[in-house]
Amino acid sequence: MNLHVLYEDNHLIAVRKVAGDIVQADKTGDPTLTDAVKEYIKKKYNKPNDVFLGVIHRIDRPVGGVVIFARTSKALERMNKLFLEKQVAKTYWAVVEQKPPLEEGNLLNWLKKNQEQNKSRAYNKLVKGSKECELDYLLKGRSKNYYYLEITPKTGRHHQIRVQLSHIGCKIKGDVKYGANRTNRDGSIHLFARKISFIHPVKKEKIIIKAKPPKDSLWDEFATLA
Repeated sequence: MNLHVLYEDNHLIAVRKVAGDIVQADKTGDPTLTDAVKEYIKKKYNKPNDVFLGVIHRIDRPVGGVVIFARTSKALERMNKLFLEKQVAKTYWAVVEQKPPLEEGNLLNWLKKNQEQNKSRAYNKLVKGSKECELDYLLKGRSKNYYYLEITPKTGRHHQIRVQLSHIGCKIKGDVKYGANRTNRDGSIHLFARKISFIHPVKKEKIIIKAKPPKDSLWDEFATLA
């Protein structure tokens, strides 16, 4: 697993996740991004013992982009608090099959997760077992067949962006789980964790971390609009 480090200090490390990689171990038994980052730290700093690495947040397996880890328990605790208090701003890019109803909008739904299917469903009102989810979107442009959206999630629910966009008819390219016409050849979907910003939990300075999406004609064109 090739590691692309975006930011690093004594407290945090941020890397660019490639679509297809998993952040933490699952039933597949595939190598994890967490283990790769641990190995990187171990080699770079010549640490003979096990390396501490705290998982602060995750993004879905078919999604690429910025992922941040904590290098100390203090940083993990403080970053978890920032996420809980919604003091972390995240920006995603999405390539969708249909044009949204408005060029700029807010989506407020209630998501209910099906554990067995590893899938969520969006509702327009509260239903038993559901959780409120919210995002803002902005139409940035279009290609011949697709539309480019910039997404700002306000909550962090299971498959939230994928479900909410599908709910308004804007299926993400390649995301057949939520209604896309066809898969992408590499198994990815055209959703990317582009940027994350927050006040550093120890240094108390603003941190902005960006990642470049993979090379393909759609992402390349989207990048010119950003």
